[in-house]
Amino acid sequence: MSNLDTRPARAECGGREDVAARPVRELLEPRSVPLGESTVVRRLLPNLGRRMVGAWCFVDHYGPDDIADEPGMQVPPHPHIGLQTVSWLHEGEVLHRDSLGSLQTVRPRELGLMTSGRAIAHSEESPREHARFLHGAQLWVALPDAHRHTDPAFEHHAALPVVEGGGAGVRHPGFSATVILGELDGAASPGRTYSPLVGADISLAAGTDVRLPVEPDFEYAVLTMSGLSEVDEVPLESGSMLYLGCGRRELRMRADRDSELLLLGGEPFEEKLIMWWNFIGRSTEDIQQAREDWTAGRRFGTVEGYAGPPLPAPTLPATPLKPRGRTR
Repeated sequence: MSNLDTRPARAECGGREDVAARPVRELLEPRSVPLGESTVVRRLLPNLGRRMVGAWCFVDHYGPDDIADEPGMQVPPHPHIGLQTVSWLHEGEVLHRDSLGSLQTVRPRELGLMTSGRAIAHSEESPREHARFLHGAQLWVALPDAHRHTDPAFEHHAALPVVEGGGAGVRHPGFSATVILGELDGAASPGRTYSPLVGADISLAAGTDVRLPVEPDFEYAVLTMSGLSEVDEVPLESGSMLYLGCGRRELRMRADRDSELLLLGGEPFEEKLIMWWNFIGRSTEDIQQAREDWTAGRRFGTVEGYAGPPLPAPTLPATPLKPRGRTR
């Protein structure tokens, strides 16, 4: 998915010095951002107060939207460098096309994972014949410096491992977690990762109270996709995100009614990054070159089959893209 902001903010992300080395409870408020013709998303990362959670550096939550009489998601071809995109749906379908020639419909609880590496372009759209509701999340993972020029790739995994316990292999009625990326409670996703992290889609039935084992060296955040839950004793409504810091070995989750959550975590990202528009680089020159290449039709390839022109790159700010750290 693209950042369609025509005046994207510049942000330097990464570095451990701003990571809470202890458990915290920091509620992140979303901001509404239009995406394409008929979709409005709630942007939770980057946030005014926090830029990253592990290598996770961008989180949009959208829906549930009634698109029965609408075109739904329509994101024209656009470029990426230095990151992975994760498409995750609870309702609806998204048709992915990219400059590698990939053509894939991603459905609920299926992983669409695109690695941009040195350069890729893609589009995302609701199919012409689509379900009534669209509900999901789009996430970006920053690539570490050693892998940011890797070959671009696209993976689709229709079957993902499911955890049904609260630790030590014990099954817990009312709890299940689909492992999107990384590992959770002994189960590993087939999606390729380049840094220690985890992403999991968690379902809590009404009345569930569970303690989920987590890594004390990871920092975590939880996004409520639907329902009303309580995480680490903090009530979370749909669309809200709670940053939890590091230092936990277990995380308590409970729900008085059926709820669905996304758990995101990872080792705090060591490197400083610049994120501007759809690019992640290490310097102003990285971003300038990527923009020039996209505008000139170089490096990113062509997305075939999308009925419309590619997105033009916004104008770069006049001032250099300076470091700003993980938090403001």
